[in-house]
Amino acid sequence: MVATTDVTFAALGMPRLNEPAPDFEALTTHGVRKLSDYRGKWLMLFSHPSDFTPVCTTEFIAFARAHDKFAALNTELLGLSIDSRYAHIAWVRSIKENFGVDIRFPIIEDLSMRVAHAYGMVMPGASDTSAVRATFVIDPQGILRAMVYYPMSNGRSIKEFLRLLAALQTVDANKVATPENWQPGEPVIVPPPQTVEAADARKDEGYDYTDWYFSKKAL
Repeated sequence: MVATTDVTFAALGMPRLNEPAPDFEALTTHGVRKLSDYRGKWLMLFSHPSDFTPVCTTEFIAFARAHDKFAALNTELLGLSIDSRYAHIAWVRSIKENFGVDIRFPIIEDLSMRVAHAYGMVMPGASDTSAVRATFVIDPQGILRAMVYYPMSNGRSIKEFLRLLAALQTVDANKVATPENWQPGEPVIVPPPQTVEAADARKDEGYDYTDWYFSKKAL
């Protein structure tokens, strides 16, 4: 018997966390790009509704200005909309001319909507022909680690995606968890003990102890 959540995700064509990200090969403003091209690096794949729109322009400027910060986190950026490469190129040139900002990352041409549908970027309740503001964080092994959806009317916070990447990488490197709005350098959460015996011992293990299930430590 298939679980209800499985049916819902399949109907929407949405990928799932901690599973391989949908494979793709697509034309971009920097030539052909494949998911396998990013093996060994983190990838932030993000969609926008349309070129030459004001909210999307602010987001692309913010992504571009943070390009070096993403690179410092071993992360590549890859945009997408259901527009042609020619529209993408013209928009990139317009951003450079009007705002003085270089868009150094590729933008996927997805006229067929193949990549958009594979990643659940098209939401019928919002539009049948445009991608919503979806963002996918894919790790160096090609596993989808996070996905965030915004409505067409509201721009994303690029600072939050930088924070999320740093948190995911900290979790992987140290086998810990991070609290609400965790920032690099702050204490992290120690995984809760898995047995009664371990829970009894937790308070004497040298952590910043509140209760058996809630302890923090500095890295």
